[in-house]
Amino acid sequence: MEPTVESSRRIKPHQLALGLGVLIAAVTVVSGIAATYFQFHGESEITREVFGNIPSPIKAAFYMIVPITLLYGAVAFSQRMKNWERGAPENRRTTKKNVGQRLKDFRAGVYMQTLLRDPAAGVMHSLMYFPFLVLLAVTTVLEVNHQLPDEAKFLHGDVYRAYAFVGDAAGVLFLIGVGWAIVRRYVQRPYRIRMKTKAEYAVILGTLFAIGVTGFLAEMFRIAVDGRPDFEKWSFVGYPLSGLVENLDTVAGWHQAMWILHVISFLVFLVILPVTMLRHMFTSPINMYLRDRERPKGAMKAMPNLMETELESFGASTVEDFTWKQLVDLDACTMCGRCTSVCPAHATGKPLDPREIVLKSGEVMAATGTPQVSPPLGTVPDITVSANSFFERITPEEVWACTTCKACDEICPVNIEIMDKILDMRRYLSLMESNFPTELGGAYMNMENQGNPWGMSNATRGDWSKKVEGIDIVEPGDVFDHEYLYWVGCAGSFDDKNQKVSEAMAKLMRRAGLDFAILGANEMCTGDPARRSGNEYIYQMLAMQNIETLNTMGVKKIVTQCPHCFNTLGNEYPQLDGHYEVIHHTQLLENLIAEGKLDMSRARLDERIVYHDSCYLGRHNDIYMSPRKVIGSLGGVEIVEAPRNGTKGMCCGAGGARMWMEESIGTKVNDERSRELVATGADRIATACPFCYVMMDDGVKAASTEDDGIKVADISMHVLEAIEAGEARDATSPLTMTD
Repeated sequence: MEPTVESSRRIKPHQLALGLGVLIAAVTVVSGIAATYFQFHGESEITREVFGNIPSPIKAAFYMIVPITLLYGAVAFSQRMKNWERGAPENRRTTKKNVGQRLKDFRAGVYMQTLLRDPAAGVMHSLMYFPFLVLLAVTTVLEVNHQLPDEAKFLHGDVYRAYAFVGDAAGVLFLIGVGWAIVRRYVQRPYRIRMKTKAEYAVILGTLFAIGVTGFLAEMFRIAVDGRPDFEKWSFVGYPLSGLVENLDTVAGWHQAMWILHVISFLVFLVILPVTMLRHMFTSPINMYLRDRERPKGAMKAMPNLMETELESFGASTVEDFTWKQLVDLDACTMCGRCTSVCPAHATGKPLDPREIVLKSGEVMAATGTPQVSPPLGTVPDITVSANSFFERITPEEVWACTTCKACDEICPVNIEIMDKILDMRRYLSLMESNFPTELGGAYMNMENQGNPWGMSNATRGDWSKKVEGIDIVEPGDVFDHEYLYWVGCAGSFDDKNQKVSEAMAKLMRRAGLDFAILGANEMCTGDPARRSGNEYIYQMLAMQNIETLNTMGVKKIVTQCPHCFNTLGNEYPQLDGHYEVIHHTQLLENLIAEGKLDMSRARLDERIVYHDSCYLGRHNDIYMSPRKVIGSLGGVEIVEAPRNGTKGMCCGAGGARMWMEESIGTKVNDERSRELVATGADRIATACPFCYVMMDDGVKAASTEDDGIKVADISMHVLEAIEAGEARDATSPLTMTD
């Protein structure tokens, strides 16, 4: 599409960055001229002379080189920003509705709140970041005071004493933070950091350390040159150090040398800032600010109606296929590796590393830009990018290993949306190249022909309901005159294990007196496995059939036991005009228990139970407490937590259509998770997802013995068993008569 006159006249982000850099450089030049031709000197003795003991030629060089360096940084950064403009449109506008949330997200990043999820790393970064800002402010305040006329100067007396104290305190904390970072990267060397340590990290940390050390050394010799005045004791580092200076004949030269080294260190910092991962000082807060988006957390990017629209390309294979926000992500990465540390695929030996997806995509973007810019992180010379394609650096095996558990997105301290990128690449591989695991072909065919990935006859979808008395099956064309539609899902309809979940949930709803019905053969797969594996055609085909059925009947409220159905019906069907109130069965049980509609007075298990978090219920939809509250309503239970739980819970391995793919590389994800759950010593494992139920049940059988007697079941099954056991105890216990 040709650019319009209006769009061509609009100021672009890279032009704005360049203009801001030119402005800052110009202000610095003007400041130097003002300092040269309009010299003001305050009358107070309790202050310091700016550029004291610094010869005029060096001072002039300072005011020439710093603006040039600032201008270089602005040019380099603007060239990087031009890459972001290559991306497709995406609405991340700031409006009255979202400005509050945007500022909240921005503060969370700037205040290090997200980094502090890992306390050690968070405190370490805080010790570098905040003191650095204070030191920058200290330098700026000194220069501002330098420019003011005598009557307006404020940096003297007690103000100067406080200024000196704050500067030294910030310097000490800054050096502690940098020292901690050096020890962490080169001595402690945790895996996620060790595996990506490059030479540029030594340059960065060395530069920061040099800034801190030379700053104190310059202060030390400056105070010695000034004769160690008593008021300088407030410089509680520089003043004691100045007492170590013995040869006063050479102290002026040493001060000049340290001052020059300090300035050079800062100039090196300015030079490496836009071309190394240090750029995240600017890009990460920008990314945090842009976090809020129109679609729900668990929803994939919408696509046009493929039944009515013809597209030349699907998904993402080139830089231009990503949105501009996805490209900002690539430069916002801090290389911390937290995403790597929580990825279940990576932890079990699969080819996927979420950080590598970001870095490799960034390498392609950097190498194919005009002009080329440095990659997000240094690479070895053998790594080259010869075409504008992400698959120059990323293999299909990496993309297909993802379980879409969203752990990488959840833990990222700067809110990079990694999973979206993987899913967009899957769309390309699936629809443009038919490059998907062989087993998925069968699942696609089953969904297209039978309406479910199991390949079972959809006519038998409601057969399980014959075991529960009084379940109404609504026929097409009938008006839906029930309060709730019970969306059973494919697993609950066809899988032997999960049919028991459907039965248990139906019995519990009947006990609570709920008015509900099912669709039986008229229910189709929601399309989640197709969409998460990139096949938008099959997803939309299934979704539109379901939406037509639901809208024709007038369905308003839906209950489902499958988090994948819950997420798709509630978060993604609105993209195709399917708007319903969707509730997960654990939320419904929580409400029924709280309202007293489900009598739990006799429900008792007297066992230890651990809950396995479902990714699509938890990280995709932030529902963590409902399942735990339901379990907590059971009398006599001891609730234990796995080491990885809540937002850090480990995936069962079946999400992202992995349920229908073979897992032949490394340890099976469900085996790894099952061992962790068994190690808690729990007698029972509760799940809230049909996939999790299957995967954990299989994994526990491999990780334990029959003597362990560990029972894996859905929460609804545990609840029903506890209620029925309580009723059985009451029925067999002798009656006690009292007056």
